Amino acid sequence: MSKSNIAKLKKDVSPYEQTDTKASIIQILNTIVPLLVLWYGAYLSLSISYWVTLPLLVAASGFMVRTFILFHDCCHQSFFKSRRANDILGTITGILTLVPYQQWKHSHSVHHATSSNLDKRGTGDMWLLTVKEYQEATLWTKICYRFYRNPIVMLGIGPIATFLIQYRFNRKGARRKERINTYVTNVSIVGLYALLAWIIGWQNFLLIQGPIFFVSGMLGIWLFYVQHQFEDSYFENEEEWSYVQAAVDGSSYYKLPKVLQWITGNIGFHHVHHLSPRVPNYNLEKAHNATPPLHKATTITIGTSFKSLNYRLWDEDNKTFISFKDLKKVKYSKQNKAGIIDELKTKRPSLQSK
Repeated sequence: MSKSNIAKLKKDVSPYEQTDTKASIIQILNTIVPLLVLWYGAYLSLSISYWVTLPLLVAASGFMVRTFILFHDCCHQSFFKSRRANDILGTITGILTLVPYQQWKHSHSVHHATSSNLDKRGTGDMWLLTVKEYQEATLWTKICYRFYRNPIVMLGIGPIATFLIQYRFNRKGARRKERINTYVTNVSIVGLYALLAWIIGWQNFLLIQGPIFFVSGMLGIWLFYVQHQFEDSYFENEEEWSYVQAAVDGSSYYKLPKVLQWITGNIGFHHVHHLSPRVPNYNLEKAHNATPPLHKATTITIGTSFKSLNYRLWDEDNKTFISFKDLKKVKYSKQNKAGIIDELKTKRPSLQSK
């Protein structure tokens, strides 16, 4: 993509970066209020039947994901015009979603700045190895990588490992402001959970909060995973990497049913978000519809997105994701190619020097 096209694309999207305070306040009301109502309704329903409670917990999990989207916008300073307002709401929603605001803000900013850059992996993204890296890795690394990329581990253990454990600790070299925010978040979570457990009983608390935490955490990891792990995604080394191409080609358009699109705060328009993180979630669809070049982004649906569960390694030669099963085919193909070349060299001495 030429520099002129890049400049034009950014210019076309820039009008949608404007924050609408009224729209932001409405989102707070139609997100956090229903979450609290559903949580309380789930508690009341426990006296009837847990089968009545479960649908309320699923709905609450959806609103927890939507709450995270508000948190996410605050991290990008796109939810309110005021930095302080973003920081306050971001910290509050971070407590609700178990994610320290300043810590995640930093790692996510790095993710945006380095997304799809093979030379700058490791912060704010999922562990990814190329075919060559995997083939050259130690046995222990291969075992750990296979364990990490297993869908059951990713979606089953992932929420616990990430939201309950990883986010409770500061990264090495974190600034004072970031460290303090993590401590405040941790203390607030413990205080809030202890208060609720004291009021309704710890058993009731676990019956409600446990499923909400797990389902919303699983959905959050899935959304993050699927929007960068699709067959014809984009990954390049530093010298070939392009920010705009990483946004348009390295982030998918996850086309969801309208109800799920609303619940997930339009995050399915991930290509738009990566192109311009300052676009508030309520303007992402508008920006997509008004910018024809963005329509070329890879579109995935709920049905096609499940194919990504098989994607394990990035094949640099063919610019595509492959499974561990495909890796055997790659090995065979290379060995077969080498065998053919050796055979040709035997028959044609002129090839010996090549």
